[in-house]
Amino acid sequence: MAEHNIQSKLVTQLKNDKIQLWNPPYTTDSGVGQDQMHELAEKYAALVGVPLLDVEVALENIRSQAVHKGSGNKLFREKCVATLELVLPKAMRKDEKKNYMETRLDVSAQDIIKRITEDFGMDYMKLILNGKTLIPGKRLDEQNVKNNSKLMVLKVSEPDTKRVMAEEEDKKRSQEESMQRTQKGFKILSERDGSEDPTTTPFLEIADQKGNPLVIPPSEKKALILAMGIHERGRALMKRRQHEAALCYLLQADTEFSKCGSTLLSTVDNYAVLQLDILWCYRALEALNCLEDSKLRLQRAEDCFLKCYGERHQRLLQIKGSSGGEEVLFLRLHLLQSLLAYVEGNDRLARERLSKVEEQYGRLRLDTGKLDLLMSMGFTDQEARLGLRACHGDLDTAATHISQRRRDKEEMRKRERDKRKSRQAAINTLVEMGFARRDASRALHQASGDVDKAYGILLDASQMMDTASSSGASPSEPDKQTKMDQLAYLGFDQEVVEAALRLTDWEVTYATQLLLDNQGILPPELLSPSTSSPSEEPSTSSPSEEPSTSSESTGTASLDADLVNEVLEDIPQHEEDYLDMTLDEESEVIAQLRSFLERSNTTSG
Repeated sequence: MAEHNIQSKLVTQLKNDKIQLWNPPYTTDSGVGQDQMHELAEKYAALVGVPLLDVEVALENIRSQAVHKGSGNKLFREKCVATLELVLPKAMRKDEKKNYMETRLDVSAQDIIKRITEDFGMDYMKLILNGKTLIPGKRLDEQNVKNNSKLMVLKVSEPDTKRVMAEEEDKKRSQEESMQRTQKGFKILSERDGSEDPTTTPFLEIADQKGNPLVIPPSEKKALILAMGIHERGRALMKRRQHEAALCYLLQADTEFSKCGSTLLSTVDNYAVLQLDILWCYRALEALNCLEDSKLRLQRAEDCFLKCYGERHQRLLQIKGSSGGEEVLFLRLHLLQSLLAYVEGNDRLARERLSKVEEQYGRLRLDTGKLDLLMSMGFTDQEARLGLRACHGDLDTAATHISQRRRDKEEMRKRERDKRKSRQAAINTLVEMGFARRDASRALHQASGDVDKAYGILLDASQMMDTASSSGASPSEPDKQTKMDQLAYLGFDQEVVEAALRLTDWEVTYATQLLLDNQGILPPELLSPSTSSPSEEPSTSSPSEEPSTSSESTGTASLDADLVNEVLEDIPQHEEDYLDMTLDEESEVIAQLRSFLERSNTTSG
C-alpha cells in the first residue's frame, strides 16, 4: 500500500512538471538515462518527503510501465494485439513488478484463463474487469475488454470432493457449482409467494430495519430476494475471512441488484452495504488500487445511505427510534475513503478522514465489562453488542432496549401464528366445499385472506376450465392467448404458463394440474423434448382430490428442498446481523494506515 502511495505522489509531480519519462533524456534508444533519472529522484525525494532509494525505485517503475504501455499501443495499432495488465492474487505477487499478457480481443475469456494456468500454475480462477466477472465462453471485446485493460485474477477454491451434485455421479463439486446451487436455491425461494404452508414450504419476506414486512411488487420482490440471498452467502464467507470466495458471490449479487429498479434500491440499505462489502474484500486482497470504480462504489454507498436514512438519519430515527447501530456502517465507509485517499497519494485528506474514523471507533468500541453484565442478564453476545451501540453505550438503556425488542419480536411471531391458524381454517373451509387444498391455498393468497373472494376465484377458474375442456379443436392464436390469460389469472408466471400449455397440447385442465403438481415451477426434465410425446397425457385429479405425485416430480421436489435448506443456512436469524461487527478488522486497518501516515510524516519532516 505504501508503494502505491509513493507512486501516486510522484505521478502527480510528473504531471505538474509536464515530464514524460518515456521520452529522452529519461529513456533513450540505448536504454535508461541513469544520470537524469537520479537527478530527478533527488529533486522529488525532497519535494514529497520520501527516502531517495524509494523514489528511485518508484520512478523506474513508472518509467518502465510507460514504456511498456507505449510499446503495447504500437503493437495494438499495427497488429491489433492488445496488452492486458494482470493483477494476480497477493500470494503470487513476488514483488511490485506488474504482469502483462498480449492477446487479440476476439478470443474468449476462457482462452486467457488457459494461458494464465500455463504461465502461473493457477487452476481455478475468475477474471474481474471493473468489478464485473468475465464470462469464460464470451469474447473479450464483447465484454468491454480493451487494450490496456486491467484484469484482476481472482483465485477460487478447488473442487470439494465431499459433496456431489445429485444428477452427476462422482463429479466433484467446485465453487462454480456452489454458486449455481446458491442461485437456484434463492430463485426457488423468490418464486414462492407464501401461499403454501410455511412449515413445509419455507419462503422469504423482505422487511424494514425493524423487521416489519415490506409490500413490494412481485417481480421486483423476486429480483431483490435473489440479490439479497446471494449477498448473504458472500457475507457468511466474509465472516470467516474467506475474502476471495466471498468476492465471487458479492459481485454476482451486485449484478442481480442492478436488475432491481432504482426506486426500490433507494428504499433499502442493502445495496449500500454490498458496495462496502465488495471494497472491503478488495482491501483484504490488497487490490483496492486496481479498481478504477472504487470512488464510484463509495459514492454509490454514500448516496444510498442518504436516501435510505435521510440527511440527518431522520427516516432511520422514525422507523427504529435510534441510529446508533448503523454508525458501524459509516465507520467502514469513512475508513475506506481514508484508505483510497492514501492509495491516491493524498496524505492530507487521508489524515483528516482517519482522524474522523478514529473518533468514531472510540465511540463504537464496546466496554467488555458492560457486555459481560448484559450477557449475565441472559442476553446473547450479539444482542449485547447491538443493544449497547443502539443506545450509545448506556447499560441500563441497552437492557431496556433489548428487552423491548424481544417483546416486539414475540408479538410479531404471535401475530404470524394467529394469521397462519386463521389461514388454515379458511383453507379447510374451501376444501370442505370440494376444492383441492393447493387450489384453495393459492386462491386464498390471491384474495388476501378473504374466503368469499377466494371462493369466487375458484368458482370462476373451474368454469373457465370446463369451458376450455369442452372445445376439442386446435386453438387459434387468440384462443391460445385467452388460455394463457386464464392461467395467468390464477397467479402463475406467464412464461411457465405458456410452457405448461404447450406440454399439454393447450388443454387448460391438464396444464393447470401440471402447474399445481409442480407448485408453479416446471422442472427441467418436463421442459426437455424427450420427456413427453403427443400420445402421453399428464396425470390428473379431480378438484376435490389431492393431486398424485410422480417419482420424477418427487425427485425434483426433494432436490429443491435440499437447495432451499442449504441456502437458508446462510440467512441470519437476527435482522440486524449486518450491523453486528466486532470491529477487529477495522482496528487492524486503522492501526496499519496510521502507521503508514506517521512514517510518511516523519520522513517528510
